Amino acid sequence: MFGGNNPKSTNASTSVDTLIGRQTEILGDVRFSGGLHIDGKVKGKVIANSDKAAALSISDTGVVEGDVRVPNIVLNGAVIGDVHATEKVTLAAKARVNGNVYYKIIEMEGGATVNGQLVHEGEAGRAPAAALAAPQKSAEEASMDQLSEARRAKGL
Repeated sequence: MFGGNNPKSTNASTSVDTLIGRQTEILGDVRFSGGLHIDGKVKGKVIANSDKAAALSISDTGVVEGDVRVPNIVLNGAVIGDVHATEKVTLAAKARVNGNVYYKIIEMEGGATVNGQLVHEGEAGRAPAAALAAPQKSAEEASMDQLSEARRAKGL
């Protein structure tokens, strides 16, 4: 998608419906459906309408100064803000994120940088890991376990 012949770097499922050119700067939020490719600069949020197949691609010359909320993103430029992807994040070698990345699936090439947290957001309705952990014992049960363990260690 960014000039290479590598078939892994293309997203065949979504075509580009809207292009923000290299010499273009947009001040304000951008809402889109389908495919959006940014070569220029957006100072504002970039939000996909309720289209689960919507995809955003940002080239190495593209910059977004604001949060991004999309199902799929292929990033080779810069985002100064949080990235929320409900499906897949692909960070190419020149990708730069100054903010947190919320993802379901992530693919990251060597050279990509994230100055923030990577936060995995699993399936909706999935129980958090803490809920799946074994229930905590009361202080009395823990004390009894320690006593039993000490007796066993001494051979009693």
